[in-house]
Amino acid sequence: MWQGLQSITDYRKKASPVTDQDVLLPGRLNNFFARFEDNTVPLTRPATKTCGLSFTAAEVSKTFKRVNPRKAAGPDGIPSRALRACADQLAGVFTDIFNQSLYQSAVPTCFKRATIVPVPKKAKVTELNDYRPVALTSVIMKCFERLVKDHITSTLPDTLDPLQFAYRPNRSTDDAISTTLHTALTHLDKRNTYVRMLFIDYSSAFNTIVPSKLVIKLETLGLDPALCNWVLDFLTGRPQVVRVGNNISSPLILNTGAPQGCVLSPLLYSLFTHDCVATHASNSIIKFADDTTVVGLITNNDETAYREEVRALGVWCQENNLTLNVNKTKEMIVDFRKQQRDHPPIHIDGTVVERVASFKFLGIHITDKLNWSTHTDSIVKKAQQRLFNLRRLKKFGLSPKALTNFYICTIESILAGCITAWYGNCTALNRKALQRVVRSAQRITGGKLPALQDTYTTRCHRKAIKIIKDINHPSHCLFTPLSSRRRGQYRCIKAGIERLKNSFYLKAIRLLNSHH
Repeated sequence: MWQGLQSITDYRKKASPVTDQDVLLPGRLNNFFARFEDNTVPLTRPATKTCGLSFTAAEVSKTFKRVNPRKAAGPDGIPSRALRACADQLAGVFTDIFNQSLYQSAVPTCFKRATIVPVPKKAKVTELNDYRPVALTSVIMKCFERLVKDHITSTLPDTLDPLQFAYRPNRSTDDAISTTLHTALTHLDKRNTYVRMLFIDYSSAFNTIVPSKLVIKLETLGLDPALCNWVLDFLTGRPQVVRVGNNISSPLILNTGAPQGCVLSPLLYSLFTHDCVATHASNSIIKFADDTTVVGLITNNDETAYREEVRALGVWCQENNLTLNVNKTKEMIVDFRKQQRDHPPIHIDGTVVERVASFKFLGIHITDKLNWSTHTDSIVKKAQQRLFNLRRLKKFGLSPKALTNFYICTIESILAGCITAWYGNCTALNRKALQRVVRSAQRITGGKLPALQDTYTTRCHRKAIKIIKDINHPSHCLFTPLSSRRRGQYRCIKAGIERLKNSFYLKAIRLLNSHH
C-alpha cells in the first residue's frame, strides 16, 4: 500500500512539477492577508480580578455533541467526528482547561493557531486579491467560543443598535431590506421629498479591528473586565500560516482583527460597530454585519444633515481603523418628483462616489425606481438554469419526493429569497414569469408545488407574528393594537402611494386583521 501511495506521489510530481511560484505563493498570500496588521497594538493587559465565569462538564459535553462531524479539522488535527463521538469522555478534561483559561484570562496558543487555505474567486487568477482566504481553526476552540458567545449574548443590554440586523435572533436580511424600503417609502409619501442611499464598502472590515479599542467598547457595554481581558488575549498573539497544496508559509503572529473561521468573530464585529449610528433624525444607518447603508431622507432639497452624516461616518471610520473603499462604495437616489433637479455628488476623502441606477443590496437587486423587474429577471434566469439539473435528475430515475426536495432546496430558495420584502410590489408580468418557473418544475416533479403567491402570504404572516412577539425588534412599533373591543386587530398605516400600500408591513397588517 505504501509503495502504491509513493508511486502516485511521484507521478503527481512529474505531471505537475513544483515551481518557484508554488513555493513563494503561500508566503506572499500570508503577507497579503495580513496587510492590515498593526504592529503598534499594545499587548500588555491591565491587571484585573479573575474571571468569575465558568462552565460545567454537562455544558461542554452538550456543545461537543452539537459539532458538525463533516467540518474540517484545524491545525491541531483533532477531527470533529472524534470530538462528537467521545464527548462524554473528553468533557471533564476540557472543562478544566476552559475554566482555567477563563480564570487566568489567557487562551492557549495551540487554540489560536490558524491555517489559511486560499480558494480562487474566479477561474483565472491574475492577482493576490483573486484568492478568498478560508481559515481552518481548532474545533475544540470553536466549542469553547460557542460557550463564551452564549454567555456574552445573555449579558448584553437591550439598548444595542436595533438597526444591526446580523448575528441577532429574529433578524435577517429580509428585516434589513424591509426596514430600508419602509423608511424610504414612508418619506417619499410626503411632498417635495427624495431619498439618497449610500451603500458603504469597507476594505477587509473584520481584519482591521483593533482589539484594545474593542475591549474598551465591551467594558462600556457592561462586560466583566476579566472576560474582556480574555477576549483581548484571544484576539492577539495568533499564529497564522498559509497552505497552498503541500507548501506552507512561515508563520505570522497577528495582533489585529477578528480572525476568520472563529465563532466569536461575527459577534465581536457587531459589538465593535454598535456605536456607528445616525446622528441626525432624518438619517438611518442600517447594518447587516459589514454591509452598511446610509439612508438620507431629503425634504425641500436640503441635504445638509445627509452630507454631515456621511462626513461623520468617515470620521468614525478613521477613529476605529476601518478603511472605506470609495471605489466600491455606491450611491443611489430615489426621486419620484415630476420636476427633478440635478443632485450634486457625494465626496468621500476627496473622491466622488459613483451614482448607480441599480444595486445588489443584501442579495436583491434594488433600483432607483423601486421596481423589481431587474431582480425578478435575474432570479428567473438563475432558477431556469437549475431546472436543467432537475430534468437530468428525473432522467436518472429519482423519485417525485426526491425531485420535490431538490426543487425546494435549489430553485424555490432562489425564487422566494427575501420574498416578503419585494414580491408585494411586483408587476403582473413579473409574477407570471416567476410562476412560469414553478409550473415548469411542477411538470418535472409530477407533484403539486405551492404557488409563489401562497408562499409570500404565508411568510408575511409568519414574520409579522415573530415581530409582534419581539419587543426589541425595530419594526415592533409599527404593529399598534387597536382597542380591547377589537382584540387581535392592528392599526393600519396611512399610505398615499401604491408602493407603500403594497409594502411588507402594510400587507402584514392587512393579513393579521383578516385572520381575526
